[in-house]
Amino acid sequence: METLFISTREIQLYYADTDMMGVIYHANYLKFFELGRTGFIEDLGYSYLTMEEAGYYAPVYDIQVTYKKPLRYGDKAFVNTWVESNERLKSVYGYTVVNGDNEICVEGKSTHIIVKKDNFRPTSFKKVFPEWFIKYEHVKKK
Repeated sequence: METLFISTREIQLYYADTDMMGVIYHANYLKFFELGRTGFIEDLGYSYLTMEEAGYYAPVYDIQVTYKKPLRYGDKAFVNTWVESNERLKSVYGYTVVNGDNEICVEGKSTHIIVKKDNFRPTSFKKVFPEWFIKYEHVKKK
């Protein structure tokens, strides 16, 4: 049985990402989470684009973010991503954004559901992408 798989991506911090206090603006962390989630999916050998081409989306249903330590322009930063839970209708991804000293600056979770492109009705992840669903079962947090 596989164990928790964590994908790591470096984040390029730009001056434009900062607020007037000189720290990374809080809303940018949602963009960093997306970078992590997309990288996680790719690391497992899947593609969000393939999902869309098959007629489905995986919109955000819920998002939670906790800010612990500021990041500033010039800092090294990384997003770590894993599957927190995986159910028939939703997947929950976990994230930490860490600095170059591996200190947690932000942590969070995003919940995604699978919907049909044409009507946005929720559908079973397990039914439409069974191999992908099973892979998440093997690598999710136990």
